[in-house]
Amino acid sequence: MNSKNPTPAVTAKATISGAEQSLEPLKLGTRLRQFRKQRDWTLEEASRRTGLARSTLSKIENDQMSPTFDVVQKLVKGLEIDIPQLFTKSNLPQNIGRRALTRHGEGTPHPTATYEHELLCTEISNKRMIPFKSVIRARDITEFGELVRHNGEEFLYVLEGAMTFYSEFYEPVSLSAGDSLYYDSGMGHACVSTSPEDAVIIWISTPNSH
Repeated sequence: MNSKNPTPAVTAKATISGAEQSLEPLKLGTRLRQFRKQRDWTLEEASRRTGLARSTLSKIENDQMSPTFDVVQKLVKGLEIDIPQLFTKSNLPQNIGRRALTRHGEGTPHPTATYEHELLCTEISNKRMIPFKSVIRARDITEFGELVRHNGEEFLYVLEGAMTFYSEFYEPVSLSAGDSLYYDSGMGHACVSTSPEDAVIIWISTPNSH
């Protein structure tokens, strides 16, 4: 049922410190520095374009800070790239018979306090969609503090277990294996496992438009 009010006790706004605290560094510093220098940008210019503090960018470049998914979204929007380009370097021609294969367990990990993401098919850059598999570790909506929001649209499909999807404009909805959901990811949202085991989902996100 559609509701005009956000889910109680959850602020429908995500910030840089935001909903997810990363547990392990992604080691994106070298790639971020490469992209910044390719554009001949100072840290101040990169800060202006990404909306992230200069000190935050410096810490990421020096592997002193592990960015949350929300911060990664700000980086790719400001740098005008997509997420896989931060993880791998590809010289593949674009839109000419492209193909990417990710074997079981060989995706690029991105663990956070609430989700354990595994980015899939990262060797192809400039994709129109970003697929990843996630284990939902959160067990209560209060673990987020704030709902997650970023540009684009998302599709999720539940592979294992059961979960509840919370969003800014709708009542919480329960999903189990085989269920799917499509939504505007600019709308505040978050997922919580409700089964004895952690729910596992496939997520497909559209990159930021430039």
